[in-house]
Amino acid sequence: MYFIDVQGTLIDDIDRKPIKGAVEFVNSLKNSGIPFVLITNNTKYSTVDFMSYLRGLGFRFDDKEYLDPFATLKDFVDNKKIWAIGNDGFISALREFGYRFDTRNPDFLIMSLKEKLSYDEMAEAVELILGGAKLIGMHETAIYAKNGRKYPGLGAILRALEYATNTKARIVGKPSEDFYDEARKLLGADKYEDICIISDDVIGDLVGAKKLGMKTVLVLSGKYKSADEIIPFLPEGDRPCEIYGSIAEIKIQTNLLKVNRCRH
Repeated sequence: MYFIDVQGTLIDDIDRKPIKGAVEFVNSLKNSGIPFVLITNNTKYSTVDFMSYLRGLGFRFDDKEYLDPFATLKDFVDNKKIWAIGNDGFISALREFGYRFDTRNPDFLIMSLKEKLSYDEMAEAVELILGGAKLIGMHETAIYAKNGRKYPGLGAILRALEYATNTKARIVGKPSEDFYDEARKLLGADKYEDICIISDDVIGDLVGAKKLGMKTVLVLSGKYKSADEIIPFLPEGDRPCEIYGSIAEIKIQTNLLKVNRCRH
């Protein structure tokens, strides 16, 4: 059983095209009847649009084999008033979902990644939180790669807001246990120990997954091009069980119980 990250694992962070071997890996799982769920922190596009995009690239999966933070957000917000900060696509998706926007007195402030986030927007976030809005993070990605550089991810931005307001953000995407639990149910797994998760994001995906008991596999096709960029800075217990250059190098295991598991 597999959880498979998308950006940096299945599709390239730069041109958003399939990484070598990615389509074949996913479609082999599909053809073999091995359970999997594509788990993504995508918030730039609506769920329907992003699933359609991935299918257009050749990935074969059912709707129940895909999960993003939009699916779990509704369980926290319900019909309450919100304000949101993020890229235009994220704001448009929230409006399409029918969320009620209120800039003056929102019940929730929902944060997603915004590439050109300004200090004025950070000030706005601080003021809304201090005014009573509960902080929700769409995910907790540590860094993201773009134009050959590494930038602070949403997780880093949320930490700044938490420190400034002495509050704690509720995370609805990876690596929250709520998100992983929803994905586990889609997978049909009784326990996390039966799941192998593949991702390019150690801090934003794999550390939390490993704490839950999953087997963790890092691929060096996205955020990091060398294990030396991140592994030496991690405590021994947080390090991934296995490391590969890309998903093309991973041999599909039909029974994870036969795999040498890492220690937790």
